[in-house]
Amino acid sequence: MSTGSGAASAPAPDPYDTKTALDAPRRNSMFSSLRIRNYRLFFLGQVVSNIGTWMQRIAQDWLVLSLTGSSAAVGITTALQFLPMLLFGLYGGVLVDRLRKRPTLMVTQSAMALTSLALAVLTLTGMVEVWHIYVAALALGLATVVDNPARQSFVSELVGPGQLQNAVSLNSANFQSARLVGPAVAGLLITGVGTGWAFLLNGLSFVAPLTGLMLMRTRELHPVERAPRGKGQLREGLRYVAGRPDLLWPIVLVGFMGTFAFNFPVYLSAFADDVFHGDAGVYSLFNTLMAVGSVSGALLAARRGTARLRMLIMAALAFGALEILAAASPELWMFALVMVPLGLVSMTVNVTTNTSLQMSTDPSVRGRVMALYMMVFLGGAPVGAPIVGWVTDTYGARVGFAAGGAIAMTAAAVIGLILARAGGLRLAVGWHHGHPSVRFVPRDRVKALAPAA
Repeated sequence: MSTGSGAASAPAPDPYDTKTALDAPRRNSMFSSLRIRNYRLFFLGQVVSNIGTWMQRIAQDWLVLSLTGSSAAVGITTALQFLPMLLFGLYGGVLVDRLRKRPTLMVTQSAMALTSLALAVLTLTGMVEVWHIYVAALALGLATVVDNPARQSFVSELVGPGQLQNAVSLNSANFQSARLVGPAVAGLLITGVGTGWAFLLNGLSFVAPLTGLMLMRTRELHPVERAPRGKGQLREGLRYVAGRPDLLWPIVLVGFMGTFAFNFPVYLSAFADDVFHGDAGVYSLFNTLMAVGSVSGALLAARRGTARLRMLIMAALAFGALEILAAASPELWMFALVMVPLGLVSMTVNVTTNTSLQMSTDPSVRGRVMALYMMVFLGGAPVGAPIVGWVTDTYGARVGFAAGGAIAMTAAAVIGLILARAGGLRLAVGWHHGHPSVRFVPRDRVKALAPAA
């Protein structure tokens, strides 16, 4: 990865080499990237902003449910927020590769702040209608088209290649730690003074990241050469991913999961309201418990020195199984308990995918690759949210949640086999250190590991 003018870019690792950069030993402590001043400013700004973001998510979902009484309406809101990513995500990646990241982020963060403040005014004055929320969700989605790939790729400029794995994991821990505070505060505000205050505080929270961006020292960044304007850059990015199975298939997997299994606003609001007959406090409790697991998953990823694809497949399989288990939970406390490991494995999926893509991608196309990843992951929601909302309304929350888990498990199993085949691996059943073993190994080792006749 390029670390500045004149620095050579490391070649992309061979996806079939057993000793790639993804398998390098851990060299960093859990919080090592926080020693870097620019990243510390970025991290602290995101702490405040992320709390506001989670407050708005809870308030927005609950306000839509209160106004309409429909899980499908919650799904439509989610769809509108992520529809721009589906339609324009790749073009956002092309722009990010051309533009300087810090000024770009200042524009997108300011736009998101103004959108939240406008929704706060409408709600606090009692004028809000469901179409207002739809418009606000769409406006946030348009800003996200550029903001998401810019933030993702800006991390490498803040910390350089040596700290990238650690910084990506800490970013995820940051976002999920805010999930511990944001939903709880949102629940108190909604039941105490109303949803409008959650929108207002979220709008004001953007002051923190904007201040952090302004205080950064330009000379301490690790600039990446920007892509020049030119024709065919979008196709170039797509061809790059299509020729790399280690990039393509993880993106496909998270696409299936983002579309059908990660629709938590639909699933959890339906369980809180329809299954357990709770209020906004119960919904925020579910989100908070998921955040406990997510923070644990992100911190564990920060300690790991690897982002192996086999970890991604295992986590995706476990995620699907836990969704099915949660769907079958007869009591509120049992459902709530499953939220913790569910959050842990969902974060393992997210961090492993994000890190492996960033570390395996050439810096000159990183914005486009990350935009494709975010487009598939977040942009799947406009397709999946109305579908799972309809299934949940028609057949019940338990059926909808279980169906999402089944799709996640099926996608993980199929893509795991595809990656194993592409990497020249075969399933071997035998003995390992005196114990039964089922694992993928190179084809020429299958016979050696097979049990004796």
